[in-house]
Amino acid sequence: MTEITLGDVLALSQQSSAQLNAWLHAADPEAAQRLGEEAARREESPAQFLRIAVSDFISEADEEAWASLLSAARDAGDPGAVCAARMIAFRLKLESVS
Repeated sequence: MTEITLGDVLALSQQSSAQLNAWLHAADPEAAQRLGEEAARREESPAQFLRIAVSDFISEADEEAWASLLSAARDAGDPGAVCAARMIAFRLKLESVS
């Protein structure tokens, strides 16, 4: 897989963890490792973890978080990877505050 969009990230979170891992490892190995570790720690699949992270971001992110995400995605070589990494980080931040 090559560059993907936010819509593709949403679609990937609904597909297999194998497809998600293959793309994210190629696009952003650090984010892929973090996703795998956090999903395993919670006994979730990477796709489940990303699906929840996307949902959390959509429902909880403020205007500043959205602006930052869109700006980073606009300037990235692979906007989908940036979105996934930011949404993973957002979910982890939400959990640390709780």
